[in-house]
Amino acid sequence: MTGADALLTQLLANGVDTIYGLPGGQLDHFFDSMQRAGHRIRYIGSRHEQGAAYMALGHARSTGRPGVYCVVPGPGVLNTTAALCTAYAANTPVLGLTGQIPSEGLGRGIGYLHELPDQLATLKTLTRWSGRIMSPEAAPGMVNQAFRHMLAGRPGPVTLEMPMDIMGRGGRVEALPPAPIDHGLAVNEDDAAAAARLMARSKSPLIIAGGGAISATAEINELAERLQAPVASFRNGRGVVSDRSPLSQILPAGYELWRGADLVIGIGSRMEQQYLHWGMPPARKVIRIDIDEAEMARHRSPTVGLHCDARAAVSAILNALDGVLGRRPSRLAELTALKGRVRQQIESVQPQVAYLDAIREALPDDGFLVDEITQVGYASWYAFPVYEPRRLITSGYQGTLGYGYATALGVKAANLDAPVVNLAGDGGFLYTSNEMATAAQYNLDLVTVLFNNNKFQNVQRQQKQWFGGRIIGSDLRNPDFVKYGESFGIRSSRVDSPGRLRDEIERCLAQRGPALIEVPVDDMASPWPFIIREPLFSPDDEPGT
Repeated sequence: MTGADALLTQLLANGVDTIYGLPGGQLDHFFDSMQRAGHRIRYIGSRHEQGAAYMALGHARSTGRPGVYCVVPGPGVLNTTAALCTAYAANTPVLGLTGQIPSEGLGRGIGYLHELPDQLATLKTLTRWSGRIMSPEAAPGMVNQAFRHMLAGRPGPVTLEMPMDIMGRGGRVEALPPAPIDHGLAVNEDDAAAAARLMARSKSPLIIAGGGAISATAEINELAERLQAPVASFRNGRGVVSDRSPLSQILPAGYELWRGADLVIGIGSRMEQQYLHWGMPPARKVIRIDIDEAEMARHRSPTVGLHCDARAAVSAILNALDGVLGRRPSRLAELTALKGRVRQQIESVQPQVAYLDAIREALPDDGFLVDEITQVGYASWYAFPVYEPRRLITSGYQGTLGYGYATALGVKAANLDAPVVNLAGDGGFLYTSNEMATAAQYNLDLVTVLFNNNKFQNVQRQQKQWFGGRIIGSDLRNPDFVKYGESFGIRSSRVDSPGRLRDEIERCLAQRGPALIEVPVDDMASPWPFIIREPLFSPDDEPGT
């Protein structure tokens, strides 16, 4: 088979069913291979390379399975790097496929179309791993190697490139079984027992759940119940414990609980909020569970560390607790009251909270909300109730302005039976709003709520507060968004209140096809006082001081 056929065959062997992309000269053989594969592969074409990569990101963020995109080399693949760095930040398995110049020209600087000085070296700085396929026979092994690097241990993005002549060259290729994935080291039973003893002795434990905790959702719920330990999460960990449970606490409530916690249990979390902003007293006991050994002592070494998969670690700890933990008094009344107090506090973040409440009322429990780097998006990290893992999609610490719309298309394409709502701001939306053409072409039922105040408000707020009101570059001139959406054949409307937004979302979710809802707004309250907090402890403080 040809190199292109060998590449696609091995992708199919690893369970890939959808590829997002944009065609071009160095990919001609691969696109022909996809065409001949028929129903075995679904292709969704974007209108810009960044859109294709963001769609793959949304696919992977919402499912936990690899998202795959293909683009031409040089400027094509460079256009996807914002999505790659977002996938890296959010530990998301994204595979970027790219063509290359003819193999005989690699490294010679001849000036072939789309040639970069060293594309492979560039991509290696942005990914967990990047490789080059130099023969059809090598394709199956290289694809499997990419999947191992993408999925084993801490997941993340990888790239594979293949020169255009290798894609068209024939060879005797033996397809391989799917790549075997090592999901982590075995649990150290002594460490699990030590963690259980610390938990049994603690009076006020606090669990911090990050994106790495998603695989252990059932186990963490059991652990929290047995310990009567609240579970605080932020962005990626939202929904590990449903927000309907008093044990699930949003970031501002976690900040309040931090004052009196005598044991912190970090599960699949960088714990950057706690170490960088809240302050970690040196005498506080800390248990860390993480698949990435480097994460354990990034700030300081924990009291007990379990370097392994979260599900395996928490299961082992639950077994070890059987002999050391008695029945604990319920904290549900205390934690229910805390949820109520914190809810009253965040009510001051308006109109964001009112609009998020309206979206939550309209969106079924299993629906997805895809945020954007905008005032309503920031507030959603703590003010939008989440009932299942992966249902709140964010860009993590990368804060990728403009990623939201195209990413939400990937979420919808990967979850055709689930409702998807995308938050947008007038600044970030125009980064990938051209992908409304993709939404219309493939009839993707994405509902986008566009909050328009004709400015980059975060930037302008800082200019007013920090620089004496000297405004530059933060006021925007926008199109008529309703007419803009309608020009793509997309249902477009404008509403001016939370109640009308709720009703319009319900109407849009009940029909087929994409929809755009513009919400004109004035300046909004700052969401940041509930995210960036004053330290509760200095490095020399003891617990309780």
